[in-house]
Amino acid sequence: MEDKIDMARGIDYKFKRLREVERQVTLKDQLKVKFGDVSNDLEEQITNTSLEKLNELTLNIFNITSEEDVLRIIN
Repeated sequence: MEDKIDMARGIDYKFKRLREVERQVTLKDQLKVKFGDVSNDLEEQITNTSLEKLNELTLNIFNITSEEDVLRIIN
């Protein structure tokens, strides 16, 4: 029984991580469309930010006018 629970937790973790990666890729693509290009530093910070901050960034995508705006949201 414990093996099944551990497997279910593992699957849940994998799906959560996949959603994070998908959100990161989408946000990076949106920011590239919006700004033309984004710095490697910003891309790295997006990669390392929490899902909660990624969600906040997604909700504010229309209000963002610069990389500094992005950094204010994720930091």
